[in-house]
Amino acid sequence: MRPELVQIDAFCDRAFRGNPAAICLLDRAPGDEWMQELALEMNLSETAYLVPFELPDGEPGWSLRWFTPTVEVDLCGHATLAAAHYLYEHRSVDRPLLRFATRSGEVTATRTADGWIELDFPADPTRPAPPPAGVVEALGLDHGEVVGSAVGSHNVVVELASPEHVRAVRPDMEALRAADAASVVVTSVGEGLYDMVSRYFAPRYGIPEDPVTGSAHCTLATYWAPRLGKEDLLAHQASARGGVVRVGLRGERVKLGGQAVTVFKARLTDVALPPRSRPSSRARRAGADRA
Repeated sequence: MRPELVQIDAFCDRAFRGNPAAICLLDRAPGDEWMQELALEMNLSETAYLVPFELPDGEPGWSLRWFTPTVEVDLCGHATLAAAHYLYEHRSVDRPLLRFATRSGEVTATRTADGWIELDFPADPTRPAPPPAGVVEALGLDHGEVVGSAVGSHNVVVELASPEHVRAVRPDMEALRAADAASVVVTSVGEGLYDMVSRYFAPRYGIPEDPVTGSAHCTLATYWAPRLGKEDLLAHQASARGGVVRVGLRGERVKLGGQAVTVFKARLTDVALPPRSRPSSRARRAGADRA
């Protein structure tokens, strides 16, 4: 049967909000080139590929890989949320815990009592540091507008005075691409229901502005939780589409909670299918290494 391709909006409760991701379930691992070509064809911030396999303890698992239109990435929150939603809603998976083997180790998803999906991701600790060269200018700011800043292993955090300042940022994407930072999170303390507000820019990865970025909250959790004196936070990503993320810092792990909505389902044509190859042992090795 031709593989199913599903587009799902993540970290939202209605279509055309949150962050869209394409999910493709395959019975074998295709070549990297094919996955990158399909991701470019979809032209979303992420296209995710699921391949089922059996974990060393006999439990079912899925290899999960994420591709932007230009590169494969190590960690993606919204496409993992979308993948879990797909398995729960469209593949009739009734297991409470879903286990994924990824380039960042094993990550899991669980459906909560209120119908949200909670991801378990590695935290990305931050350390106070000035923004790298060129970042502030590329964001259209002057250094006096920066309230605080930090650097994690994946993201640069730039804190501004208020949500209004965050929403007003208008980056020069070419300048940001050339700056000494692969991805930048602009953030402030939140307002109303929200503990924090953010926006995310990664033009070097082919993502000028990401609508809602789960992995960025692995960094933001370590930045805001100690400052606000609380482990559980409600976050709003203030892109044009917008999205809501429940964030819980748990030592070296972060819980990311969200909702998702399916927008459409389709079948790949025979022309789009990858050539038949031997099943990959990549996922089995990943599962064994992390069992």
